[in-house]
Amino acid sequence: MIVMSNSQLVIEKKSRFGFDKTVQVLTETAEKHEWKVPFIHDLQQSLAKSGKHVKPVKVIEICKPQFSGKMLELNDERIISVMMPCRISVYEKEDGKTYIGLINAGEMAASLPKNIASVMKAAADETFQIVKAAE
Repeated sequence: MIVMSNSQLVIEKKSRFGFDKTVQVLTETAEKHEWKVPFIHDLQQSLAKSGKHVKPVKVIEICKPQFSGKMLELNDERIISVMMPCRISVYEKEDGKTYIGLINAGEMAASLPKNIASVMKAAADETFQIVKAAE
């Protein structure tokens, strides 16, 4: 785990499911919480096309317009779009187990303007609830 200033910036959780089932559970749970899933990046497949072989890795993009709209409606806050959509990573390690990784957006946003910090904290809280479905 990556630790910054005694806080966890990137969080890793072990899934109770296999790789494909974890991706399915997270995607379905996100949609039940009214998040959109615009794309799932298959990094293993992408790298294989370049001759690089890695264990399974998928990055699930999720977006909730209720949150993203609040951050993008103000001119000076649109720079946060660089962090959108939110992402949940699912990957296998050498131990054969499946893991889930995500950025702790609430922690990251603590020093940002109040509007951004509150929206990112709310989005992070919901993202953690989505991930709990596979823990």
